[in-house]
Amino acid sequence: MSNPFILLPLFIFAVTIFVMLWKPGRINETIPTTIGAILFLLIGVVPLADLLSIFNIVSGAAITILSSIVMSIILESLGFFNWVAYNLVNRAKQSGLKLFIYTTVLCFAMTLFFNNDGSILITTPIIIKTVNMLNLKNHQKIAYLLPGALIATAASAPIAVSNIANLIALKIVGLDINSYVTLMFVPSMIGIMTIALLLYLYFRKDIPKTLPNLKLNFKNYEDTNRSLPHPLSLQSASPPVDWGLFKICMVIIIATRAAFFLLTPFGISLELIAIVGAIALIAVRWYKSKIGVGDVVKKTPWHILLFAFSMYILVYGLKNIGLNDILVHHLYEVVQQDRLSAIFAMGGLLTVLSNTFNNLPAVMIGTLTLTEMNLDIHTLQVAYLANILGSDIGALLTPVGTLATLLWMFIIREHKIHISWKQYTKIAFIVIPLGFFISLLSLYYWTNWIFG
Repeated sequence: MSNPFILLPLFIFAVTIFVMLWKPGRINETIPTTIGAILFLLIGVVPLADLLSIFNIVSGAAITILSSIVMSIILESLGFFNWVAYNLVNRAKQSGLKLFIYTTVLCFAMTLFFNNDGSILITTPIIIKTVNMLNLKNHQKIAYLLPGALIATAASAPIAVSNIANLIALKIVGLDINSYVTLMFVPSMIGIMTIALLLYLYFRKDIPKTLPNLKLNFKNYEDTNRSLPHPLSLQSASPPVDWGLFKICMVIIIATRAAFFLLTPFGISLELIAIVGAIALIAVRWYKSKIGVGDVVKKTPWHILLFAFSMYILVYGLKNIGLNDILVHHLYEVVQQDRLSAIFAMGGLLTVLSNTFNNLPAVMIGTLTLTEMNLDIHTLQVAYLANILGSDIGALLTPVGTLATLLWMFIIREHKIHISWKQYTKIAFIVIPLGFFISLLSLYYWTNWIFG
């Protein structure tokens, strides 16, 4: 290929990623990626004939994520998240350490039940309202907010359905959701628990030993409006919790999550299960409270499907101009040596790529690179899992690494809580490298034990 044919797509990709991360005028990230994808199609980097196969790759993952977001919108309409925030304060019983543990666990659980971006949207305003009510100082607020954000994003690694990048790449390497969890849950959890411990050790002096006694009941908690409305809410006041409806909805959500693991071995797709779960929630809410689908239609980020489709076109275009060939040439011998070399080489590559131009294109590039190395199936899958650790945990070194982190920075800035990119990066470089290293090492020993 001629240099102009290579340089022009690289320039388009670089500008697209820059605008996506910069978000001038708060434009949606789908706008620059769609424009970039259209330009790739116009200059012929990606043939029109490939669009259907690309859509088939990304559509299932995007629909699964959208269904999870619909579920979170339904729970928000029931007053669930305000109830969670109220319990955070009450159950902490004036202990700063207990509140730290509860907020961290909350962020982890929300990612497992929904997804990493949704978890940030849900939990960050909850924690902000909580720390504002407690009249904590800025550095004390950060001691609860930043660990929550890091754990929420890292928590997308243990199960594949918590991150759109994980889901898109899953089919490419021949893994299903059950085999993914078998190989990934234990090593990623070891890494996440290491990071949580390191975060506590770093912030322990900023976590107050004793919290003010607010003497809350649920009503006066709802009346306390010292932060901006929840991003998923169209109104500033949260509705009361309908406990009967709430219990039914939780059963449906848990059943949907369980069905991912129980039904996919029988050939039932993840997206079909997710759609059925979301429709069931909408139907139950309508039957019990006569609330229609208006709020779901308004709040659901339907653009995710177009965003994932456009991003994959961009990555596919880079593959077509030879980027993957370059990566294969430089990494092939290292990855072929043994699984340990493959894990650290690909995990390191994805960390660098993610913190350079975001983890979604990075994990796609890394996975496509692996498929061109003619690796044996076990090495391919283990190297892919290292990719995921690099894109979910290694990517946390800078705010650029994940859209979830950028979203978190935006939310706390809107609430007048101050943390600079320099402060974020300093803390991340202290806690993330060791946790990431332990994750990769755990992945090696765990998968060796499974594969033999």
